Amino acid sequence: MIRILGIDPGSRITGYGVIDVDGARTFYVASGGIKTAGDALAPRLSRIFDGVTAAIEEYNPQEMAVELVFMNRNADSALKLGQARGAALVAGAKRGLPVFEFTPAQIKQAIVGRGNAEKAQIQHMIKVLLNLEAPPETDAADALAVALCHGHTRQGLLRMPGVRRNRRRRFL
Repeated sequence: MIRILGIDPGSRITGYGVIDVDGARTFYVASGGIKTAGDALAPRLSRIFDGVTAAIEEYNPQEMAVELVFMNRNADSALKLGQARGAALVAGAKRGLPVFEFTPAQIKQAIVGRGNAEKAQIQHMIKVLLNLEAPPETDAADALAVALCHGHTRQGLLRMPGVRRNRRRRFL
């Protein structure tokens, strides 16, 4: 069994989701959001780093998966999102976790079956796939989707002959 921490970076709320993967079966462990406040970016990034570090220490994952930043219409928002993502990546790297990255389209495809799924569809599928009583909050659902995407991708790639991980912790 392997424990995976999924991260959905955000400059105001960074979602996290923890699952256990045992073969083709997945189990919900925990999820939530790391909320930041104020206008100054540096303290918000520090809070994200501390929050992800606390999640790593509490749940002891063996691998971490993070959503890649995509360019939106607002370059300033994309830069802040990238910095939030960087704070989360550093938290994982400082704890020695292998870090895997997925685009939003890859995550949506893995969870819903199409790369342009809506947030409500992701929340519903997370509820169904992890057998939850209610859909999690949006940021937590997105983070669980990242973790599930990695879990599904990881299992499929490990079954393929000749596939191995390279030094950068991405599958070849």
